[in-house]
Amino acid sequence: MKVVKLSQTEDFMPTLGLGTWQAPADVIESTVYKALELGYRHIDTAFNYNNEEAIGTAIKKWIDDGKGARVDLFITTKLPHVGNRAADVRKFLDLQLSRLQMAYVDLYLIHVPFAFHCDPDKLTPIIKQNGEYDLDTETNHLTTWKKLEECQKEGLVRNLGLSNFNEQQIERIIKNADLKPQVLQVELHAYFQQLELRRFCAENDIVVTAYAPLGSPGAKDHFVTKYNYSPDTFPDLLGLPLVKEIANRHGKTPAQILLHFLVQQKVVVIPKSTSEHRLKENMELYDFELAAPEMNQLKKLDRGERGRIFNFLFWKGVEKHPEYPFKLTDPVTE
Repeated sequence: MKVVKLSQTEDFMPTLGLGTWQAPADVIESTVYKALELGYRHIDTAFNYNNEEAIGTAIKKWIDDGKGARVDLFITTKLPHVGNRAADVRKFLDLQLSRLQMAYVDLYLIHVPFAFHCDPDKLTPIIKQNGEYDLDTETNHLTTWKKLEECQKEGLVRNLGLSNFNEQQIERIIKNADLKPQVLQVELHAYFQQLELRRFCAENDIVVTAYAPLGSPGAKDHFVTKYNYSPDTFPDLLGLPLVKEIANRHGKTPAQILLHFLVQQKVVVIPKSTSEHRLKENMELYDFELAAPEMNQLKKLDRGERGRIFNFLFWKGVEKHPEYPFKLTDPVTE
C-alpha cells in the first residue's frame, strides 16, 4: 500500500484508509478486524461517529491475536464540534484515547471550524426550543490549536490537522502555529475537486484527505429521509458513462477508477464500506495508471461548488456561526 510523508514529523500516512462514518458499532468491530486482516493499516474515525470503542476493541483483538503491532497502524480521530474550545481539548482527547484503548493516535483533526454548546451529560449539542443548535460563537481556533500542540508534545498525538476548514481559516492557524497543520480532510470527489484549496495545501505542505470520494452513495437514504436532502444532491458517480468506459478499458470497477483518480494526484482516500468484497476491491488501486487523457477527462467532471454535497445546514442555524466555513451564496441547499 502506498503512503505519503507528512511534513515536520515525516510520519508515513497510507493513501488508502477505511472510513467509518455511519458504520454502526455492532458492524464496525468485525469490519475493522477484517480490514486489518486484508491489509488496511489506516483507519479513520471521529468522536461524532459513535464507534471509537468498537474500533478500539477490534484493533486490540487484532494485536492480541498476534496479527500485527500498534506501530504498524495509522489511526485518525477528531475533536468534536461540542469540544471545539481550548478548555475541552484534553477532556475529549483523553476520553477518545480511552475508548480506542490507545496511548496515542497518529492524527488528530479539528472536525469542523464551528462549535456548539455541549450537554455535559450526553456530550451532544444543545438544541434550542426553535430547533436551532446552540452555537458557541466564542470559537477561537488559535487557542484550541495551541492546546493541540501541547498534546502533541506530550506524545498523545503524533500529527495534527483540520477538517472542513476553508483557506482563510487554515492560513490564520499556519501563521500562528509552532506545528503547522499537516493534513486537511475535506469532501472531495470527481464532481467536487476543490482545486484552489488543494493548490493552497500543496504550497503549505498539507496532505489532503478526501472523504466521500465516491460521492457518498451509502449516505443518500439517511440524508434524504432524515434531513430532507434532494435525492439529486447525491450524484451517481459510479454510474457515469465516462467512468464506466475508463473502468472497462482497464478491467477495473468504477469505484477503483474514481479512487485511483484521486490517489494518482497524491490525495488520500478513505472510502467507507462494511462489505468484505468492496473492502478488497477498494484495495486494488495500485496496479494500474490512468493515462493523461483519461485524467483530463475526469478532471472536466468538476462542478466546483455546485458539486458540494455536505454543507452542514442539517444542523439548523449553523450558518449563523462566525466560523461557518462556506459561502452562503454557494448554490447548495438542503
